[in-house]
Amino acid sequence: MLSVNQLSSGYGELPVLHNIDLHVNRGEIVSVVGANGAGKSTLLLTLSGHLMAQSGQVQFDNHDITRLPAHDCPERGLVMVPEGGRLFPFMTVLENLELGSYISKARTDIKNRLEEVMGLFPILKDRQQQLAGRLSGGERQMCAIARAMMSKPKLLMLDEPSLGLAPIMVDKVFVMVKQMVESQNLSVLLVEQNVGNALQMSERGYILEHGHLLKTGKSSDLLNDSDIQRSYMGL
Repeated sequence: MLSVNQLSSGYGELPVLHNIDLHVNRGEIVSVVGANGAGKSTLLLTLSGHLMAQSGQVQFDNHDITRLPAHDCPERGLVMVPEGGRLFPFMTVLENLELGSYISKARTDIKNRLEEVMGLFPILKDRQQQLAGRLSGGERQMCAIARAMMSKPKLLMLDEPSLGLAPIMVDKVFVMVKQMVESQNLSVLLVEQNVGNALQMSERGYILEHGHLLKTGKSSDLLNDSDIQRSYMGL
């Protein structure tokens, strides 16, 4: 579904990512993990068209999207939930969700899609008339993911969904993401500093360090790698 070949990217003359190769299959959860400053968010910004690649190629659903602008990516089914969610705090939960259905393929069936998404996140149905800025941290993250789901994505890219959340809320968010993948025929590219949780959730993982891919493989193998345990999980 997603194929990234020799991708390099950065900010102006400052290189951040160097010759990245990765892929995500349909219905798969793939994690990209690493320390703060490794280039994880830069990767998602480049894949979603917010940052132009300096070299390399990105293919999605057999189409070259390397130079596709950010506003066209959701129309193709490639949707990112940015770090922190970036909700509109003075709009209600319902209004934030409705904003997610602005693309053409989602506008025709907003009511049914709302019911479907709220079925995935029941707490949001109870909070739909509440201002988004008054939600708890975990509820805000759920709302941000639900807003992205309103656009009927094929591939959902999550940037640090566990950031700032209590451990119990991290578990809830990750469980809901897994349920979405199973019920919506969805693929997920998960970017996380929380290496242990991310690898436990995903089928495959990539370790990113200083803009370079350090290791890749099955998540279960990476979890049992002594170097990764020592460097990233404090074991």
